[in-house]
Amino acid sequence: MTSPAPARTGGDLLVDLLRRHDVDTVFGIVSVHNLPLVEAVARDLRFVPVRHEATAVNAADGYARARGGLGCALTSTGTGAGNAAGSLVESLSAGTSVLHVTGQVDTPYLGSGRGFIHETKDQLGMLAAVSKHAATIRDTATAGAVLAEAVGHALAAPGGPVSVEWPIDLQYAVPGALPAAPEPAATEPEPVDPVRVAEVISLLRASERPAIWAGGGVARAGAPLRRLVELTGAALFTSNSGRGGVPEDHELCVGNYATAPAGRALLADADLLLSIGTHFRSNETGDYGLVVPAEHVQVDLDPAAIGRVFPATLGVVGDAATFLDAVLDGLVAAAAQPRSAWAERVRVTRATVRETQRAGLGEHALFADALRKVLPRDAVVARDVTIASSAWGNRLLEMHDVRSNVFPRGGGIGQGLGMAIGAALARPDVPTVGIVGDGGLAVHLGELTTLAQEAPWLVLVVFNDGGYGVLRNMQESLGRPRSGVDLLTPDYAALCGSMGLTHLRITEPGAVAATFEQAVAHGGPVVVEVDLASYPPMPRPFTPPVHVPGAAS
Repeated sequence: MTSPAPARTGGDLLVDLLRRHDVDTVFGIVSVHNLPLVEAVARDLRFVPVRHEATAVNAADGYARARGGLGCALTSTGTGAGNAAGSLVESLSAGTSVLHVTGQVDTPYLGSGRGFIHETKDQLGMLAAVSKHAATIRDTATAGAVLAEAVGHALAAPGGPVSVEWPIDLQYAVPGALPAAPEPAATEPEPVDPVRVAEVISLLRASERPAIWAGGGVARAGAPLRRLVELTGAALFTSNSGRGGVPEDHELCVGNYATAPAGRALLADADLLLSIGTHFRSNETGDYGLVVPAEHVQVDLDPAAIGRVFPATLGVVGDAATFLDAVLDGLVAAAAQPRSAWAERVRVTRATVRETQRAGLGEHALFADALRKVLPRDAVVARDVTIASSAWGNRLLEMHDVRSNVFPRGGGIGQGLGMAIGAALARPDVPTVGIVGDGGLAVHLGELTTLAQEAPWLVLVVFNDGGYGVLRNMQESLGRPRSGVDLLTPDYAALCGSMGLTHLRITEPGAVAATFEQAVAHGGPVVVEVDLASYPPMPRPFTPPVHVPGAAS
């Protein structure tokens, strides 16, 4: 006699939703207030037990970026949900589609203020402040609809994290069904104003020295963007977020070098700037001091973004891919011709900015060269906020796919390892590289145990300078004493050995290429420690591009 099938729970409903959106891995921490969800995910999908709720969201974020879809994190209520808040801020800054499901106390006690275990004041309000959308499941009948609506918000351009709190008694109860999947036509972006498109086409045809600035909004518009660049001979600048939309080895891709001297000169000499889906962040514009062409066409989904940083002579509100397709149709019909002289100057500038940067990096340029040589073109490179990332990882290390370009867009330190783990599990067929500093790694050092336990194909490169090197350089450049920047660093060889992690060490330039080759060939988790006390320093120490009142420029 066979036993009856167990009754469905909220966990089964969540699994149904995740399968609908091609999510096979979920990150989180198990709790008495999410147990039915974790059990169902662990049974039917893959549950990754990270060591901190912030990492659950970071890993879901890295997973979503690497796959170009949805990521999912599970946390407990109260403190657990609060621990996730900082990482939700990052996902909100980046527009990453993350579904964050957190527990909640039993419905009879919800909002009663009795101090029920894990209860917190106005948890929904806290989540709403750091999420694109936040909601509470109030009953079993509407649970599926609440979840489906939340995912719709997460995936709708420009994307972002959503949070759903789910009372534990309703998680155990038999849920209703998911609503029918929306028709594809219902999710199509709105058409772009044809009058504005015609104006842009006219400006592009008249321009002799066009430039394009691509931000994170081009994530799904790489093919038409490349075609426009090649059709017009435009100089392609990118923000850090826009890297990889067009492969960075393209001859017209200047890249994330708008503030380099040669990049500034080229941009200032352009007679038309077409910016697409970019926020023009302060650190990418010299604190907004760049000189941009007077003729500036700005394209963005957010109407408030038009002209917010640099004046726009023409604003177009719309989806980047839809806009580019419409413009290309008109340009092709008008038989647009590339500008050969301008295109040659773009190519020269592209080479110049990289040669100049190499001179400032010295032997540190070898890291970018060696990684690019050993990695497949579509490998993910997840970078924390550290000197290596800021000095060469965010510019010199070429990106060929937007899904490869994973980094904390909000600038928060310590998120790189979690993002790298998520990205590596999202793309198990290719190696992932994580670039972190010892200071940032220490923020979530416990996640090395997650790395050891889950064993993804991840090469974690730790640049060890005994503290917060970026701020140390900044203090020294200002003639100030070191304050709060020198940290105790663990013995990484012993630490990795205690977890069964392979550890390699680089102390001199001659070992860089061979060590990276060995690490990638390992096919699993490897920690590569770069001992910066032994490795030659950069000729020009990196300092962050921030303004300090009263400091000499």
